[in-house]
Amino acid sequence: MSNYINPAPGTASQIVLKLDAGIALGTLTLGASPLTVPALKDITMNASNDIFSWSQLDSTAKKQIATTSTNSLAMNLVVDSVSFFGTTIGSTQTDTVAAQGILGLSRNKTLVTFSMKFEEGGATDKFIKGQGYITGLAPTVSADSPVWVSPITITVTGDFTVSATE
Repeated sequence: MSNYINPAPGTASQIVLKLDAGIALGTLTLGASPLTVPALKDITMNASNDIFSWSQLDSTAKKQIATTSTNSLAMNLVVDSVSFFGTTIGSTQTDTVAAQGILGLSRNKTLVTFSMKFEEGGATDKFIKGQGYITGLAPTVSADSPVWVSPITITVTGDFTVSATE
């Protein structure tokens, strides 16, 4: 079965990204009040194994072996002032994800737990989960694009996990 999204209004197939903060490293369960990231324009999941290569005198081809993986989620979003700036000016790392907002989570270097709804349909929904840090914020606005748009990256610490639940 092919997976695709239908961006028509009223359709149920949506990509949803939720974030939570203040969760211990390795705990992938979201708390009671995660932040649903609004206005995603696009999202890219990167799962790249690094490769170690070497040459041997007894071979005409290089040898290679996969090493650790570099994982991230990269996206662009239309800036929503509440989710971007948070509900508390000058928030700290111990504040809730809603209080910190996306900019505060990046500024405070807060470890976030995320859950991204990847697939809907079939026997079960599929969610990609993990933990990481928000980086790469660069809001821009112009006459041709009169709303603030920002790239955002979640640099994942550890592996992606696939789950049937949020």
